[in-house]
Amino acid sequence: MFIITASRLLSKNFNGLTIFPFIILKEAGLKSDKTLLNHEKIHIRQQIELLWLPFFIWYGVEFLVRWIQFKNKQEAYRNISFEREAYACENDLQYLNKRKLWGFWKYLFDN
Repeated sequence: MFIITASRLLSKNFNGLTIFPFIILKEAGLKSDKTLLNHEKIHIRQQIELLWLPFFIWYGVEFLVRWIQFKNKQEAYRNISFEREAYACENDLQYLNKRKLWGFWKYLFDN
């Protein structure tokens, strides 16, 4: 895993983005944000489990389904199963030590 700073790659609404093996942060000061890093590390694990390309295909398709479902981009984003897992568990810094394989699965249908 490599942590880099690239503010121009991220929209104003996002502080971080993960594309295995990189965590891209909007600004260098965020490297000390343990919650944000844990959130992004959860995405690293998800991408490893599904492999890189299938993860992003699934992410994109689920975003479109959620956008149709909620008719709101932000709400669609927040309800993608990968994001739901990451947001729900980002404060638990031990989560990745106890996380089960495909931990995002329980967030897929739990609406």
